[in-house]
Amino acid sequence: MKPINDLHSSAALPPKSRLGLGCMGMSYLYGPSDEAQSIRTIQKAIDHGVEYIDTGDFYGSGHNEMLIAKALEGGKRQKAILSVKFGALRGPDHSWLGMDARPASLKNALACSLQRLKTDYIDIYRLARLDPNVPIEDTVGAMADMVKAGYVRKIGLSEVGVETLMRASKVAPIEDLQMEYSIMSRSAERAVFPAIKQLGGEVSVYGVLSRGLLAGTVPQSKDDYRIHLPRFERANFEQNQRIISQLRELAVGEHLSLSQLCVAWVLKQSGVLGLPMVAVLGCRRETQLDEVLGAISVDLSDETLANIQKIMSENKVAGDRYAPMQMAHLDSER
Repeated sequence: MKPINDLHSSAALPPKSRLGLGCMGMSYLYGPSDEAQSIRTIQKAIDHGVEYIDTGDFYGSGHNEMLIAKALEGGKRQKAILSVKFGALRGPDHSWLGMDARPASLKNALACSLQRLKTDYIDIYRLARLDPNVPIEDTVGAMADMVKAGYVRKIGLSEVGVETLMRASKVAPIEDLQMEYSIMSRSAERAVFPAIKQLGGEVSVYGVLSRGLLAGTVPQSKDDYRIHLPRFERANFEQNQRIISQLRELAVGEHLSLSQLCVAWVLKQSGVLGLPMVAVLGCRRETQLDEVLGAISVDLSDETLANIQKIMSENKVAGDRYAPMQMAHLDSER
């Protein structure tokens, strides 16, 4: 397995290594999915050089990890970089029960993940969200113990603010920070990205297509949790369509799909910000994967970047990225 730093360096890497596959939607929150199709999508991603596979032990209450294990059979595990989130608690009805980042809970969760993934190590193990009841030093200290024991290669965090990031880094290097980032979600640029850059870490960004909004899709099922997200609420959705329409027109002029334009923009930002970045895309089907793979060779011109900036400066994004209760618990937004 190559060092994570080498794998993420946009200068040294094949372009496809700058893309990651987010597997959450293959198990829950986005409505029904086809397991066989999901497995084919994971395998195709790896076969096409997309090594970074992102999951969480609470995605489908373990289903997602077992799904990935099936997809990695036959020698594909050695070609994959597994990023696994832990700490989120779910009830049998998939209800949210809070966070548990205690060291003993972490080690128990890791043991279960290793078993479900059928592997003896995890490349990047990360706390899904800050647990306000457990000092981050305690959690990261336990993660560092797991690195020393050989069960984890790299320590990661997700959606934490600068203060938390700095405290954590005093215990052990935080080598991968996961944040939401897209044309419509750029708050991480203000302080969090500069902080992780200062620490010499890297970022993996999710929500690159704003949960499908920047792909021009709409929720099709009552089981699709996006119907509860502010940007998909009727009035906000209609306002955001003005942004989508203008971006789509720009994409057509560049001979790109809307998704490709938005993915290419994020990939470009890695160089603009001087920060190693992997764009994690939640492709549930092979056709979706094929489309985003088409973005890796796109180098947006300064004129196109300026046009995107103009569209976004003239149109306010309607709605936060999460519902108010979730936003209140995001350490990264404080």
